[in-house]
Amino acid sequence: MKKTSVSKPSKVESPEMLPEYDFDYSKARPNRFAGKISEERVVVILDPEVSQVFTTAESVNTVLRALVAALPNEATRKARRQQG
Repeated sequence: MKKTSVSKPSKVESPEMLPEYDFDYSKARPNRFAGKISEERVVVILDPEVSQVFTTAESVNTVLRALVAALPNEATRKARRQQG
């Protein structure tokens, strides 16, 4: 039979972490979804009431593009030129 080592409890105490949690980081794997998001994208957290109205990324982007088009700012004109 193989001997297995028992991980020692962490010496760092955090108010959110209870001492009985035992994470085995030797079994950790890289995030398989991390490479799928382009570096040009930005992730935004919507409030619950907003996310009930805008249920897809397409709907959010459509509204934001319309808002940007309506703004009379020089920076928005530059952004539109870069996009299209």
